[in-house]
Amino acid sequence: MTHDDITADTVTGPGGTPPGPPAVQPADAESTRPDTAPSPADAALPPELAPAALTLFGDRLDLAAAYAELLATDGVVRGLIGPREAPRIWDRHMLNCAAVAERIPSGATVLDVGSGAGLPGLVLAIARPDLTVTLIEPLARRTSFLIEVVERLGLAKSVRVFRGRADEAASGSSGRDPISGDVVTARAVAPLDRLAGWSLPLAVRGGRLLALKGSSAAAEIEEHAEVVARLGGGEPTVQLCGVGVIDPPTTVVEIVRERMVGPARPAASKRSRAGRSRRR
Repeated sequence: MTHDDITADTVTGPGGTPPGPPAVQPADAESTRPDTAPSPADAALPPELAPAALTLFGDRLDLAAAYAELLATDGVVRGLIGPREAPRIWDRHMLNCAAVAERIPSGATVLDVGSGAGLPGLVLAIARPDLTVTLIEPLARRTSFLIEVVERLGLAKSVRVFRGRADEAASGSSGRDPISGDVVTARAVAPLDRLAGWSLPLAVRGGRLLALKGSSAAAEIEEHAEVVARLGGGEPTVQLCGVGVIDPPTTVVEIVRERMVGPARPAASKRSRAGRSRRR
């Protein structure tokens, strides 16, 4: 998700999507677009951030720069990135997301819930070519952007786009098999209790949820730890990623899926408890 989506903590729809038809672009989407065409110069890597970018992206820094330019141009025009975010793409988005890679094991499968414009999923796929990444996003205009970016950056072998909600990905729908992964990531999707409910079912046993959070991380853990436990998660911990590389480091809430907890079954009806009702 984008930095502008931080307010999405109030989202009530499953899988990090607002309620309503997922394939319909909001009527006011045009009003979010800039008056003038965005400039690729907005995505230029600031010199003071170059050492951190090189550390996090290595020899794939050029690929990261190409994605940053797509975010600052097409992403702004299509309403996926706010115009004010374009000049801050590197420090608030690219580097912030890339730092999370240190918490992901080598060769892991990663599922990015509510991927939006591809944050953090696409950034992680660029920084870590050993990962297999699935971007889970229900909105048509966002999945169209993601598919185009994956193709333009040549990432089709390691990145797939799943159009649907997190619960649909976990259970399978429309003839698609359920999917799961070693790591589930999410950025600015929802409060920790709802996020865990959507994301933990996607993780294999022993897998983990990495939720990119801000200053609310400790408070959310204190408020929602019991819910997380009921969902099969272990004790949530706060991890700081990119210490000594970026300032401030990225705050991540990490939850290991310790138990496999299935969905609650509906209460049995009177007919099912008593057998077939008698005809009168």
